[in-house]
Amino acid sequence: MRRRELLAGLAAGPALGLAGCDTARPALDGGWIGADSAARGHRLREIGGARSGTLPAPALTRRVAVLVVGAGIAGLAAARALERAGIDDVHLIELEDEAGGHSRGHRLAGFDCPLGAHYLPVPGEAAAEVRELLQDFGLARVEFGRWQWDERHLCHAPQERLFIDGAWHEGLLPPAEPGSRLQTQYRSFARLVAEAQRQVGFSMPALRTPWTPAQAALEAQTFAAWLDVHGLDEPRLRWYLDYCCRDDYGADAATVSAWAGLHYFASRHGFHAPGDAQAEREPVFTWPEGNAWLARRLAAPFAAGRLHACRVALRLDEAREGVQVLAWDARADRLEAWQADRVVLALPLHVAARFWPEAPEALRQTAAQARHAPWLVAHLHLDGPLLQRVGAPPSWDSVAFGTASLGYVDAMHQSTRPHAGPTVLTAYLPLSPAERPALLGADWRPWAQRVLADLLPLHPDLPARLRRIELARHGHAMRIPLPGTRSAPAHQALVQLPGRVTLAHADLAGYSVFEEAFTLGSLAGRRAADRARRG
Repeated sequence: MRRRELLAGLAAGPALGLAGCDTARPALDGGWIGADSAARGHRLREIGGARSGTLPAPALTRRVAVLVVGAGIAGLAAARALERAGIDDVHLIELEDEAGGHSRGHRLAGFDCPLGAHYLPVPGEAAAEVRELLQDFGLARVEFGRWQWDERHLCHAPQERLFIDGAWHEGLLPPAEPGSRLQTQYRSFARLVAEAQRQVGFSMPALRTPWTPAQAALEAQTFAAWLDVHGLDEPRLRWYLDYCCRDDYGADAATVSAWAGLHYFASRHGFHAPGDAQAEREPVFTWPEGNAWLARRLAAPFAAGRLHACRVALRLDEAREGVQVLAWDARADRLEAWQADRVVLALPLHVAARFWPEAPEALRQTAAQARHAPWLVAHLHLDGPLLQRVGAPPSWDSVAFGTASLGYVDAMHQSTRPHAGPTVLTAYLPLSPAERPALLGADWRPWAQRVLADLLPLHPDLPARLRRIELARHGHAMRIPLPGTRSAPAHQALVQLPGRVTLAHADLAGYSVFEEAFTLGSLAGRRAADRARRG
């Protein structure tokens, strides 16, 4: 069957065109996975009583020392910091069925796979809280003054490959001939990144570098405009930089700020042209379930009666003697009242502003300006290995040049099994905010067709191996670092809000990655504990 026939079959309807590849094979099985968290979350928007005060009386009232609203990575980090500061009456409420936010995991056909974030780069010196966490979890140790990482949890080689010009190539950077214009521009961009590291300053997490006029100047323009000014216009370089921006920020170089585009490289490993001495890819931690490996260990101490899932936070009221949070228990279908001395809001800023009637103006302004990219994550259960194309061998992360998707990771890459076999591939597709309404629609089939159409040029035998496809949707997956995001006075005022309510979320960094969420949550937990001790 030719490629165009396969694609036509995919567009044909309910069976996704795959049954036609083998008349004895049943139609493909699939569907959405996870709780309908979008419907739960929108309950806050739909229940007018949450703001007007006409909600029914709570079915029960709970009293705690500190309530953390939101059990994503920032919320879990805040709860952990509070406990370590000696406050043991800490409870968390969470919208989803499981803690972890966009670092949750999934299981399909006996294989663990990630629902969202699937790796963590080895942290640098600025990420002290993340280093301490990895040490606590047995993933890192210090020997003779140097940090050592547990190689069993680092990504096995080969790590990444790119399908371009009909073959697989090692790494994700499009290959360039020595002396070519593309190679020259690679080296020019590497030099500019190194200059930005020295002269402007970048760190991960970003709060460890003071905000300066030089950074603000970069943030005032898009990354694409900055690249144009420096004459970096090679299509293959620009595709790669777009890919990197969509990977961390959910939007391309024409959308994110130049500060964000440079931060991707300058805050971590820099940029190295192919063939240069330091061109080797930095090591990353990864697991079949992705960062759920970390999230589940963070949540474990609170699982016995202190982590309350399936709760929709509806309203927060702050008073001199304490804070009350009204939450809807989606399982019991009832309203709860939580009364706490302190509250940590580990929620996206637009959600925090909506359910807090007396929210500070800085929060309202920042929430109104924030834009979030939706994501689609697809899990494909294969009953055997795919045929190999010319070039680099199967890798943990496989990407196709020129597509809108971010490629896929293989759940069995970290396995030590001696031969290839059944597995689950997890494919990632960042979407524009305009696509969010369609993503939240009931029919999963068009999205499955879109994912498969992206993969068929790489693996024409995919239909013969595919047994089931399960799709997860994240309506507000990542905050997009638009020009002016971090420079906005309202944004900068949010980190140190006075009172009994403390904010903790990656949105405070202006973009969404594990290191930012964990650090901001840890610091928020410490601040809340300090305020609790002072009374």
